[in-house]
Amino acid sequence: MRIVLFGECMLEHSDSGEFRFGGDTLNTALYLSRMLPPGKVQVRYATGLGTDTDSDALIEAWQHEGLDTSLVLRLADKLPGRYQIHLNTDGQRRFEYWRDDSAAKHYLRDAGNPLLDTLKHQGCDYFYLSGISLAILSSSHRQMLLDTMARFCQEGGKVIFDNNYRPILWQQNPLPWYQKVMQMAYLVLLTDEDEYALYGGDDPDSILTRCQNWGIPNVLIKRGSQPCLIRTRRELTQVSGLKVEKVVDTSAAGDSFAAGFLASWLCGEPTDVAAKTGHALAARVIQYPGAIIPRSAMLDLMPIKE
Repeated sequence: MRIVLFGECMLEHSDSGEFRFGGDTLNTALYLSRMLPPGKVQVRYATGLGTDTDSDALIEAWQHEGLDTSLVLRLADKLPGRYQIHLNTDGQRRFEYWRDDSAAKHYLRDAGNPLLDTLKHQGCDYFYLSGISLAILSSSHRQMLLDTMARFCQEGGKVIFDNNYRPILWQQNPLPWYQKVMQMAYLVLLTDEDEYALYGGDDPDSILTRCQNWGIPNVLIKRGSQPCLIRTRRELTQVSGLKVEKVVDTSAAGDSFAAGFLASWLCGEPTDVAAKTGHALAARVIQYPGAIIPRSAMLDLMPIKE
C-alpha cells in the first residue's frame, strides 16, 4: 500500500535553539511513518525545499523517520518557510510566519512535476492533502493539481482531505476549492470550528448533511475536547478522547490525531478503534513542546499491530 502526502514544512524557531520543523501534512506523514508496522505502507512526502543547508537537514531528518522523499523538489532560488510559536499558560499557541515566498508555494511551477506524474500513473493508492496544501498554491497551480486528482480518482485512487482552514493564507474565496476537493474525497478529517468558519452555523449535523449530499463515504469530525464523530456508509459513532492533566503545547494535535487514525485505519482496524489510536497519539503529543515530539516519548504507542 502506498500513500502520498503533500504540503509545506517549515523550520520552527524555538527558545531552546534546537533544530525543529513542522507543517500540518508533514506532521501527519512523520507520525504516520512512526506508527505503521515496518513495510506495511510506503509513506511519501511531496513538497518544495531549497538547496541550502537547512533544507539538507530537513531531508536527512525525514529520511531518518522512514519517509520516502523522492517527491521533494529542491529549488535553487527558494528557501523553506519559517515560523515561531508563542504559547500561553494553557499550551494554546499563536504562530508567527515567514513563508510568503517559500519553496513549497512554487512546487508545481515546472513541467514534469513528480507528484503530478505519480498521481497520473497511479503511483499511489491514497493521496492526502489539507486546506493549507490548497492555500499555498497559486490559482493556476491549484487547478492543475485538482484536475490531476480528478483523473486519479477516476482510475480508482482515493483522496483523503483535512480541512485545516487558515483564512490568512487565502487571497480569494476558498469555498469553491474546498468543495471541489470534498466532492472527490474518500475520507475527510474535518475540524468543526474550521467548517463553521467556512460555511457558518455551529451544528455538526449540518456538516454531516453536507458531506452526505456530496457522497463522501467516510467522514470524521474533530471537535476539540468533545468526542469526535465518525460517519461511514453503515453507521454513525462517536469516540471520546483522553483527559490530559498538563497540556504543554497543542501544536500538531489535529495532525497527530490524523496520523494515529490513519495508521490504524490503513491496517484494517474499524473506524472507532482507529479514532482511539488517534486520540491516544494526540494526547501524548500535546504534553511536549513543538510539533514533533521525541520518538522515545511514544514508543509504547508504536507500531500499530497488524
